Amino acid sequence: MDFEEDPRAQGARGHRRSVSRGSYQLQAQMNRAVYDERTPGALVPTSVAEASRAMAGDTTLSENYAFAGMHHIFDQHVDSAVPRLQFANDDKHLLACCSLDGTLSIMILSPSPPSVKVVLKGHAGPVTDFAWSLSNDVIVSTSKDGTLRIWNTEDGRCIREVRDPEASELLCCTFQPMNNNLTVVGNSKHLLQVVNISTGKKVKGGSSKLTGRVLSMSFDAPGRILWAGDDRGSVFSFLFDMATGKLTKAKRLVVSEGSPICSISARSWISREARDPSLLINACVNKLLLYRVVDNEGTLQLKRSFPIKHGSQPLHSIFCPLMSFRQGACVVTGSEDACVYFFDVERNTKAIVNKLQGHGGPVLDVSFNCDESLLASADSTGMVIIWRREQK
Repeated sequence: MDFEEDPRAQGARGHRRSVSRGSYQLQAQMNRAVYDERTPGALVPTSVAEASRAMAGDTTLSENYAFAGMHHIFDQHVDSAVPRLQFANDDKHLLACCSLDGTLSIMILSPSPPSVKVVLKGHAGPVTDFAWSLSNDVIVSTSKDGTLRIWNTEDGRCIREVRDPEASELLCCTFQPMNNNLTVVGNSKHLLQVVNISTGKKVKGGSSKLTGRVLSMSFDAPGRILWAGDDRGSVFSFLFDMATGKLTKAKRLVVSEGSPICSISARSWISREARDPSLLINACVNKLLLYRVVDNEGTLQLKRSFPIKHGSQPLHSIFCPLMSFRQGACVVTGSEDACVYFFDVERNTKAIVNKLQGHGGPVLDVSFNCDESLLASADSTGMVIIWRREQK
């Protein structure tokens, strides 16, 4: 398969994006491969498999996820929970987090010592979620103050503030992966809304009602399907019209009646050289849930679950960025017992690959950098821990 210009490289108006050649290009190629006419279980093009294997190595999962301990601890948000944190796209050393103290911070982990690069101040209430734009030049954030803010990540300036017309709390946000002009926002009045961040206007036909407060969402890699979860236990799939930004409700799954869906992560490829579009969900049911996406309308089928302590806190989980072609496949989740857990999704017994201890409260979110050399985790006490993987 030839490398071609990825459509995302065109970017938002006024945002010319340079696309690095490493894992991002590999991901773009994998994104395209997903929608080739291939049956589940079919092989990925060899060039892609080899490229990913070169990055991941051929070591076992246990070796891959052995950590040498804490690399650094950030405590600038101590005493307020840090609900979300995320490494910048295709970046090893740039990390951001948001806090219930009303601010976000961008941290730089290299050169040593790691430091806080800039604090984003302006929200008048707890910051609930944020997302990096593809080129990392912009962050969007949502807050209980009823605003979506767009920030310049270089100097921390707030470029634009978009108020929710219903004046409801904004609880989650995500960029449209193929068009970073568009952000999808979820609010406390059960509404999902597509917003054009260049104009600050809502997109016509880009809104839909869920059955509860919208807590979480994730696009598939090509940006054609959006899943959103609410606080009543439902996950909805929506078809996204690339040309207009219009949302069409497709499917609904009740994961567990009345249980908040606090995290959704989508992944196109889950294991070595096999196509298996999947969704990872945290739903306050003392389990991490892995679903298979069975059709192009986003229908979900439970594949398996992993026991974790999760009854009420807004915990999040992730797929490991390089797991696609390794023997086995790994997911990472926070837990209310103050630990970070790594599970091998293909191992039927003893699925725990690793467990990291060091937090003083429930671990709310986890994020890997692009080459998996560092893992960041955040907790309910406001601590952010950076863990360094053992170098073989």
